[in-house]
Amino acid sequence: MTRPKIAASSYLNTAPLCYSFERGAQMERSTFISDAAPSRCSDLLGAGEVDAALIPVIEYARVPNLKIAPGACVASKRKVRSVILVSKVPIVEIGSVALDTSSRTSAALVRILLGHFHSLNVEYRSAAPRIQDMLESSDGALIIGDPAMLVPRSSLYVYDLAEEWNRRTGLPFVFAFWAIRVDAVERILESGVDFVAARREGMANIDEISETYQARLGLPREEIVSYLTESISYELDPESLRGLDLFFRLACQCEVIDAVRDVDFLS
Repeated sequence: MTRPKIAASSYLNTAPLCYSFERGAQMERSTFISDAAPSRCSDLLGAGEVDAALIPVIEYARVPNLKIAPGACVASKRKVRSVILVSKVPIVEIGSVALDTSSRTSAALVRILLGHFHSLNVEYRSAAPRIQDMLESSDGALIIGDPAMLVPRSSLYVYDLAEEWNRRTGLPFVFAFWAIRVDAVERILESGVDFVAARREGMANIDEISETYQARLGLPREEIVSYLTESISYELDPESLRGLDLFFRLACQCEVIDAVRDVDFLS
């Protein structure tokens, strides 16, 4: 049997979900494709170039014929630290935002926070995640992933998007989850790929992951451990599902997506 192809980004926040596919028990069960931006992962899945991918949750409403793996996700219950809106002015004065091209869920979240909760009429444009270039012609900039972890916090207004969401809703925010093409479900099941077991193995190897990313990002090891164990939640629990449901409904209300789809879990 041909091993299923699985894609995920190489950001720090996905590392505990990817560890098993790159170095652990899931290695021999799949062909793993990393280094793809979150937006690219959903494109690969939609084009049928991979069988499963860790995708921005907003893409579930846009890519047809997907099943979602239960029990694993990238979420935040309070402050995420790696998804931020950086601005030259206070949030209530923002009139234009440059959106990181790597992001789709966070781009939708910005529109909901500014348009729905702050009632702002904002002009948006897509841009590569280079903060100086983004802020040259926009009031604010959305930055996600590892680049967001390295943004200086002293001279600009910095808004943590998970924290802003939680302040308004009291709920966690889910950024990404594992999606499987319906026509690849049998291949995934027969291969023995287990996304929950992968999550557990990754969380059991936080120290090794932290050492790898300490060298890559130049951040203190303690800060990386804190980020992976406190800022990010990797379990798709009932509370996170409630946050996800509200996000989909508000995204539809704000015309970011055309319709709300019930999450169809892999049995």
